[in-house]
Amino acid sequence: MLLENRKWKVLKSENILKLGPWLSVRQECVELPNGTQIPTWFILEFPDWINVIAITKEGKMVMIDQYRHALGETHYEIVAGVVDPGETPLEAAKRELLEETGFGGGEWSTFMQLSPNPTNHNNISYTFLALGVEQIATQHEEKTEDIHIHVMGKEEVYHLLEQGEIVQALHAAPLWKYFATIK
Repeated sequence: MLLENRKWKVLKSENILKLGPWLSVRQECVELPNGTQIPTWFILEFPDWINVIAITKEGKMVMIDQYRHALGETHYEIVAGVVDPGETPLEAAKRELLEETGFGGGEWSTFMQLSPNPTNHNNISYTFLALGVEQIATQHEEKTEDIHIHVMGKEEVYHLLEQGEIVQALHAAPLWKYFATIK
C-alpha cells in the first residue's frame, strides 16, 4: 500500500551549528499540510552510517566490543561506521570491517536500510551482509578506538540479543532480522 507523502512546507531554513564532519544542526520554520506552522523544528544532519553482519567461511559471526562513553558501558556490537565523502555505503562497510577487525573478502549484499530517527535525523543507516569473510589483515584502529574482536557462534550472538547485551538499536534490529529470516 502506497502512502500519500504529506510534505511539510519549509518557510525558513538556517544552519545554526556545525560540529566537525559528523554533525550539523539546521533550524527550520515549517508549515504542515493543514496550515499549522511550527516556528522551530531542529534537524540533526549526519553522514550516512553503515553496519556489517559478517559471517566467516566457517559460519561464525564477527562481533566487536567497544566502550560507549555516553552510556559509560562496554557492549557487543556489529562493525559500524560513517560513510566518508565520496564513498559509497558498500565501500565504507568493506573499509570499516577491514579496519576494525582485519576481516575482508566474501560475498556482500545490502541487507537492511533504516532511518536512525526520521523525526529529526536526515541520514540512513545501511546494513550489509558479508558471507564467507576471512582474516586478511591485522586490525587497524583509529586513535579514538579501543575495539576488541570476537568470532562467535550464531547461537552465542542470538543469546546476547535475547539477554539485551546488544544495546545499540541500529545493530540489534538487523541482527533480529537476520535470525528471523536467514535459515
